[in-house]
Amino acid sequence: MPSHFKNASNFNIEGDTHIYTKKYSHYGDQPPKRCVSDLREHIAAGALHNSAERCDAPKCHPETRVAVQDELVSWICDGDRDCMPKRMMWLTGPAGAGKTAIMGSVAETCQRKGILGATHFFSSFSGSANRRSKRFLIPTLAYQLVQHQAMPQVAKRILSAVERNPAVFEQNLEVQLEQLILAPLRAARKHPERSDWPKVILIDGLDECEADQYHDSTQNNAPRRSKEDDQTEILHVLKKAASDPNFPFRIVIASRPEHAIKGFFTDAAKFLTREIFLDGKYNPDADMALFLESKFANMRRQYHLSPSWPDPSVSHTLISNASGQFIYVATVGRFMEGSGGDPDQLLKQVLGLPGIAASTNVYAPLDALYTPILSSNPDPDAHLSIL
Repeated sequence: MPSHFKNASNFNIEGDTHIYTKKYSHYGDQPPKRCVSDLREHIAAGALHNSAERCDAPKCHPETRVAVQDELVSWICDGDRDCMPKRMMWLTGPAGAGKTAIMGSVAETCQRKGILGATHFFSSFSGSANRRSKRFLIPTLAYQLVQHQAMPQVAKRILSAVERNPAVFEQNLEVQLEQLILAPLRAARKHPERSDWPKVILIDGLDECEADQYHDSTQNNAPRRSKEDDQTEILHVLKKAASDPNFPFRIVIASRPEHAIKGFFTDAAKFLTREIFLDGKYNPDADMALFLESKFANMRRQYHLSPSWPDPSVSHTLISNASGQFIYVATVGRFMEGSGGDPDQLLKQVLGLPGIAASTNVYAPLDALYTPILSSNPDPDAHLSIL
């Protein structure tokens, strides 16, 4: 049909005008504000790591759980350099092992570095009831991506998805993941600023997620879901995200080693997942071993060293020399990272120090370590950065 307005200009249309289209939506460069409001209504705001509800949540004190935090942040930032890169990390251990404190501290570290994508802290005993339900997980993650300044193109696509399908919040987790997260990421995959995107999503307390019921509980034969059903559903959805090549985030999940969760990570997600198990009580030797492995892993990545470097006996020797003093291995780590020399030579220098028993003076091994460091570099500022 030829246009009635071909080559026309400088004219007005007056009177009642009706325009019919099969598909039409227009809101300029930004979806309407009500899309943000709709999304906001379906999140668990208290589950964010920096929410008011979590103002008294535990955090790691300085110099505690340093090894675990360093290993998590190192993996988040540089895990692609590992020989067998993983997309998921399971931080696990018994109640009271410090999982939530570690996750809270890691979240703050990642936020300072600009690499935090989103967080969700489940809680079955404190805070709002929506922190116990799976239904708020995906919208809460999506809302935080919308707020991230480095991802404006993704944000617009998430809000457009809410505009197209306002009922998405009542659909299952897999549909929510696809429409609110994966599809927007896929559409923006070639965006030039993708290198500035955040790197990680942190989910704490998965074992505290309780079951949502969808049937009339007054009916004797009504099927009831268990919390394990909902927790496993969440894990399968997160596995789908981690397996998608357009999903740029690593995922850290913290929980107790409950049977269903442990079964998932040792079976369905075995090849996608690294595991860190926390002892139920503070064990300085185990913490030092994990700290050294984290530092050595960083050096292997940085200097392209063999996966078997250094020999396992090295850690045993350093831990023995430390005599229970964590600051000893921390100083070794800073010395090797800050000296800028050949890692093998630096390690030989440290291992060549005389072994000194700490039975009479707990600081004797540390004194023996400090002496060559102070004498190896005349720059006082360099000493301060190491010591």
